[in-house]
Amino acid sequence: MKRFLRLNRENITYLGLWLLLFLSPLLSMCIKVESGLVKAFSWMEVFHVWKFFVVYLVMFLVHNFVLAPLLLYKHRKTMYFATTLCLVMMFAFYQCSNRPRRPMHPMEMEGRMRHRPMPEGDRLHEPGRDRMKDHRMGPPLFFGEGDLVSTITLVLLLGMNLGIKLYFRSEQESAEMRLLEKENLNQQLEYLKYQINPHFFMNTLNNIHALVDIDPEKAKTTIVELSKMMRYLLYEGNNSLIPLHREVEFLRNYITLMKLRYTDKVKIDTDIPVSLPDRRLPPLLLITFVENAFKHGVSYREPSFITIGMRVDGDRFHFECVNSKHRESTAEHGGVGLTNVHRRLDLIYGDTYRLDIDDGTDTYTVKLELPIAT
Repeated sequence: MKRFLRLNRENITYLGLWLLLFLSPLLSMCIKVESGLVKAFSWMEVFHVWKFFVVYLVMFLVHNFVLAPLLLYKHRKTMYFATTLCLVMMFAFYQCSNRPRRPMHPMEMEGRMRHRPMPEGDRLHEPGRDRMKDHRMGPPLFFGEGDLVSTITLVLLLGMNLGIKLYFRSEQESAEMRLLEKENLNQQLEYLKYQINPHFFMNTLNNIHALVDIDPEKAKTTIVELSKMMRYLLYEGNNSLIPLHREVEFLRNYITLMKLRYTDKVKIDTDIPVSLPDRRLPPLLLITFVENAFKHGVSYREPSFITIGMRVDGDRFHFECVNSKHRESTAEHGGVGLTNVHRRLDLIYGDTYRLDIDDGTDTYTVKLELPIAT
């Protein structure tokens, strides 16, 4: 129940305000009856006020559910202001066309009767009776004082609606930002605990130790790559967005270190452009997929493969990771890492990203497409 109220506070606020507004004529009529201003409760008067309120309610609903999202969610300012202006003009036209016709002043009526030719047969009739047959109600003014007040009231109502939506939207964005920062921190800590652990260091340092005598230059290069990974985790992992080439460099260093652990039975292919555009994405977003590929897609007894590719197409980033599957690894695929990635993607990109995971019989494929910031 608390979660429902938290998610629907804006709509509950609107509902409460409109209920109070529609209850006000009933309360006013009850006060008039109790104070003796009127003899009996008049439902006709209440319905007349409600009819006036219904027009405002319809305008409010159109603005709240159709027009306001154009500005707040789709950022189409021109269309929003143009359609809102049309809505206000339609309301003003409705007010003018449905306003009671104003009574004609006696002098105006006398002037019309004086200048209008009277038919021969009508001259025999009494003048007073002829005047009674004439229209006693003149045409309404095009835009009177009452219409101006009603239109201004509508503009204030729409402005209030927009202000409330902005308030709840900013509050929601602040809550999502706090949750995102928490998730980023948890992701960083989980990765540090899971990957940068004594077992990882032991394997990597043992491989480097073996390379010292076999290939000293390669051993030096491996140490440099390990230090780059540590530097990335300690300094870049705290940022909300990082350059794409820094994330790719981290993946390359990780793949290089992991290659030291496997023989030629494991085929590792990467399709990563040498030159990448100046775009940004969240840190440690792709490592989970690559990490799972090495954890679940490599067998020491059977031939294995891992294929990693990525590209930037306009303002969209495409990532793909495919690995082989083996009997000993099928039971553990997925886990907390992918759950965390899903939550981060939902918080950061909402419904603008696409993550497809194909858990096949012999292969495991991950395809990720998301908008990438400049």
